[in-house]
Amino acid sequence: MLDKSAPTSSVRTSGPLSGFRIVEFAGIGPGPFACMMLADMGADVVTLDRIGAKKSTKSVAGRGRKVIELDLKDKAAIAQVLDLLASADALVEGFRPGVMERLGLGPDVVLARNPKLVYGRMTGWGQEGPLANAAGHDINYISITGALAAIGTAEAPVPPLNLVGDFGGGALYLVVGVLAALLEAQKSGKGQVVDAAMCDGAASLMSFFFDMTAMGRWSEGRNQNFLDGGAHFYGVYECACGHFVSIGSIEPQFYALLREHAGLTDADFDAQMDPKAWPALKEKLKTVFKSKTREDWCKIMEGTDICFAPVLTMSEATEHPHMVARNVFIERHGVKQPAPAPRFSRTPSTVREPEPAEIAAVMQAWAGR
Repeated sequence: MLDKSAPTSSVRTSGPLSGFRIVEFAGIGPGPFACMMLADMGADVVTLDRIGAKKSTKSVAGRGRKVIELDLKDKAAIAQVLDLLASADALVEGFRPGVMERLGLGPDVVLARNPKLVYGRMTGWGQEGPLANAAGHDINYISITGALAAIGTAEAPVPPLNLVGDFGGGALYLVVGVLAALLEAQKSGKGQVVDAAMCDGAASLMSFFFDMTAMGRWSEGRNQNFLDGGAHFYGVYECACGHFVSIGSIEPQFYALLREHAGLTDADFDAQMDPKAWPALKEKLKTVFKSKTREDWCKIMEGTDICFAPVLTMSEATEHPHMVARNVFIERHGVKQPAPAPRFSRTPSTVREPEPAEIAAVMQAWAGR
């Protein structure tokens, strides 16, 4: 059952992308997540899935689309897809390079039918290069960008879930690319291919750290820098209750507040920016934070300029007062999930229900552009 406070709708009524028509070829991971965002923002997204594919109304990434089941090995079905794409603004596919071409749905064929179409391609390694046709997952894509080597303990890298490659470097860059190409197509009348590779996006996300390295302010060793757990003033600490809190007191004025609220009167803490002092100061802070519960520390530090927050589980996050006040999470079919983001003042995003559809009906609705 839908939460009454959730920004939901059964029809397209709002969103900055209202009126845009997107065809998604069903996949997993970043492609569906990207199309979820486009649908939340008002685009009319039609997902082409295989016949008999298992679907759930509770799917978070699958929300907001019309779903058409097709056999893409059937030439008649391919002809229908081409007719549908003739009226679309964008296409999103996440197959390995060459699959769409073998189906008869490659960019040359599709753009010949619809020169204004934006052809979004989501892969791990990209459309060309020595690894283009190799299998891989997020952990592999971020491994060759320098990202994974920089994240973890001093002893070994730690996978940052699949946020950096799949969703940060993949889905979000695909969304940005598709939107940019749609804007350009409105001016030029011409579409183009958007090659969104997770290794490209993950590398791009590392721009700040390449910049810091060039300035001599970043070391390639883990737990040696001020943002990778090396510094005592930027990290996670266990509390007496076994839960954790995070601090990010980088700026001097925030660090001063940390010292004040945590009672850090020891003169050794004067050496905030001396990397040689960090290991010993971190050990001292571990003892300090272990002296109180997470709840205690929240009462002392939350809401101050210390740059502090409790480390919450997903279920705890949905109940945090700040997240509740902003309606960051909604409930749909009994499933708590993130609400659409970002927010728009005049054309708010909505969560619509996925629905089965017939390709003929969609083509008819899309006709006459």
